Amino acid sequence: MKNKTNNALPDTTVVLGLLEANQGVTFTFKQLANKLEAHSKPAKIALGNVLEELVRNGRIILTSHEQFMATPQYEYVEGVVDFVNPRFAFIICEGREEDIKIDAEHLHAALDGDKVRVRLYKAGRRSRQEGEVDEILERRRHEFVGRLEINRRLAFVVPDTRKMHVDIFIPSEGIGQAQHGDKVIVKVMDFGNDIRNPEGVVTEILGKAGENNAEMHSILAEFGLPARFEENVDAEANAISTELPAEEIARRRDFRKVTTFTIDPIDAKDFDDAISLRTLENGNWEVGVHIADVSHYVRPNTVLEAEAYRRATSVYLVDRVVPMLPEKLSNELCSLRPHEDKFTFSAVFELDKNARVKDQWFGRTVIHSDRRFTYEEAQEILETGEGDFAKEVLLLNELAHKLREERFRKGSIGFETPEVRFKLDETGKPLAVIPKVRKDAHKLVEDFMLLANKKVAEFVFNQKKDRPKNTMVYRVHDAPDPQKMQTFSNFVKKFGYKLSVEEGHISDSLNSLIADVEGKPEQDALQSLAVRTMAKARYTIENIGHFGLAFKHYTHFTSPIRRYPDVMVHRLLQHYLDGGQPADAVLLEMQCRHSSDMERRASEAERASIKYKQVEFMRMQEEGRIFDGVISGISEWGVYVEITETKCEGMVRFGDLSDDHYEYDKENYRAIGLHKKRILAFGDKVQVRVKNTDLDKRTIDLEFAGTSQMPARAKTSGGGNDRGGRKHRR
Repeated sequence: MKNKTNNALPDTTVVLGLLEANQGVTFTFKQLANKLEAHSKPAKIALGNVLEELVRNGRIILTSHEQFMATPQYEYVEGVVDFVNPRFAFIICEGREEDIKIDAEHLHAALDGDKVRVRLYKAGRRSRQEGEVDEILERRRHEFVGRLEINRRLAFVVPDTRKMHVDIFIPSEGIGQAQHGDKVIVKVMDFGNDIRNPEGVVTEILGKAGENNAEMHSILAEFGLPARFEENVDAEANAISTELPAEEIARRRDFRKVTTFTIDPIDAKDFDDAISLRTLENGNWEVGVHIADVSHYVRPNTVLEAEAYRRATSVYLVDRVVPMLPEKLSNELCSLRPHEDKFTFSAVFELDKNARVKDQWFGRTVIHSDRRFTYEEAQEILETGEGDFAKEVLLLNELAHKLREERFRKGSIGFETPEVRFKLDETGKPLAVIPKVRKDAHKLVEDFMLLANKKVAEFVFNQKKDRPKNTMVYRVHDAPDPQKMQTFSNFVKKFGYKLSVEEGHISDSLNSLIADVEGKPEQDALQSLAVRTMAKARYTIENIGHFGLAFKHYTHFTSPIRRYPDVMVHRLLQHYLDGGQPADAVLLEMQCRHSSDMERRASEAERASIKYKQVEFMRMQEEGRIFDGVISGISEWGVYVEITETKCEGMVRFGDLSDDHYEYDKENYRAIGLHKKRILAFGDKVQVRVKNTDLDKRTIDLEFAGTSQMPARAKTSGGGNDRGGRKHRR
């Protein structure tokens, strides 16, 4: 007896349902007909029509072998490209713990920092999630800085940034007056594709590569930071009168007869803050923290206001300051120079002998600084007990010590990350790298600035008891990620140290660790790692406190000449002192985000300028000289070594070591030779010599030497910083 034939004709829903239920499986027409019992001629014709329509609409795929399958269902995410090396990039997605790895050929012309839509691959046997760029949603930048290379047929700009792994083609008409070897800014007109380089035109010539001024300007341009003020900005600043109107003085609290002085770096010109001191009748002390009243001069809806907001911060490179405000304001009108009357915004405290705050006052003032101290001059007074205003300086230092002790008792963390400065000749060449040393004079000023910042934040937060609370700009620092802290705790254990990660004990435990490592070879490296486990401080209207300082409320009030958030805080404080209602939260949060972003850029530019001078300095050293160093980091490519004498960091690449093949042991911060089992571990003392320096990329390649000697492989063409072969696709 024959089976009955299904008389129903196949439709779209049935066919698509079958294929989608079998994701990744291919079917011939005959197999589908059998599955759907489409045996009659009309049924087969209907099936053919349905399949043709589904293929045409992209719902299913017809393979080269005449088989049908459902179009794969991918998961899509959005994120930002971190183009770590020429071979692959990571996509950083907000809210996703692990970044997505994408091979360079699957970026499809996306560049570092671009916002992209990514199609995720099925995990399969891959150790981490991988994917492919499906769409570029937003380009991070259209301008790049680099060195122009011209030959007879082609011109390219080799970008300075290490995360740009393709050169930019410049057609002959886009070169302008630029010459071979010039540092230039190039605007990308066409971002290219998988087989074609980006194409651009030269918009500005910065100078010859290697010249100090050209290199510093190129660093500013690389991070999107302005190098100069437009004429209209300077004009508005220059039009402001230097006179202090009598009617304005009358509205302010007058501190001109109170002993007042500033303590700043020897080369500073923008004196943001001054400290006053006098003894009260009850035996307590009145300490005034007087801050330049920038908001008196920089008013809303002006050119100066727009420029201050755009810049959001001053930028400190190794040889210059690029100010947030024009020189007329930053170095003259607002700067609290000695023997001049100045308008200030002040936080005034009554302190007892234990530096406890018994009373406080906030408001606009006028001061007259009696003395401008450098840190060195103030430190000499602290060490000798002699000098101008010695009694006041010594007393302030005594109070500062008590403030500091109380802060640490409550959980403040005492990180002292190593910093360097340079002795430069008249052309900007580095003659020496000098580690910065923070002494009591620095800490004295810092402690009173911290007190003012904390108390201003507390005052605004507590002023309004009911809801909605006063909107305020806070400087916040979140608690560290528990997983990162556990990893760090496990690591320091290998050095014989103990770090508790229990909530409520982290700060004390970190301070104990900092004390224990002081003076040890691993001190700088471990402190740097500890800092990396911390969250980044930022600006926001959401008060979550400051973990590193152990303050429940904290803001930035004390540096309005160089930080826009401080200008915002001054305006908000005066607004609430005048009885104003909570300010616009949406606008303030937007301004906070912008300020945090500009702070990050300025910090990156500062580090880049330091790194450039370090590379330049090491390039000038005697060839073959052996340096003592410490392994300060380890990656898949090699070990980082910080040279003890100069604090310069370079890399010994695994590819240059011929004694063994080394594998990166990420969990234990070390590399192990597969055959001889030699271990290169974080914190190890080593000796190295300079193998290669690359000023454009600001990198130093090192090789082991002396007691750390290893036979090095022959150098590859292009030097130690060859980027895996730059891509010239034209």
